[in-house]
Amino acid sequence: MQENRMGIEEFSELMAPILAAVAGQPVDAGLEKELGARFPSGGEMFASIEAACLAAIEAGWMCAQGEGNRRFGRIIEPAADTGDLSVDVVDLTNLRGAHHKHPAGEILMIMPQDEGARFDARGRGWLVYAPGTGHRPSVEGGRALVLYLLPGGEIEWTG
Repeated sequence: MQENRMGIEEFSELMAPILAAVAGQPVDAGLEKELGARFPSGGEMFASIEAACLAAIEAGWMCAQGEGNRRFGRIIEPAADTGDLSVDVVDLTNLRGAHHKHPAGEILMIMPQDEGARFDARGRGWLVYAPGTGHRPSVEGGRALVLYLLPGGEIEWTG
């Protein structure tokens, strides 16, 4: 299959090892460290997911909501076969977003598209926010794609 023809089903299959690694694990700094070791930001899996996201955005089915410097969309709903994790992707360029809380935590895969781009002051790699935390997501220094997993699909917009 050509990469630019990847659909949601193929993307779900690509995400399966990540979802399996996260499912049922405590959402904490230990998980961030584990993901970095198993799926390093310079590794094949990370690169494959990033390439798939870029191809899907170009194809128009990923990050199809929003406009300008903030495009987003839920790709996978939480279900038994995803370990009750949702998968969302946002495409942000120099933006400070709306505040939200993570009732059950948030697991982020940060993929800068511009050399100096940082998401919440972090570069390429994994970031885990523990249950009950909140933030105003921000990207500075250019464009970044951020794939995030939410246990139970839970997110609480607070402002």
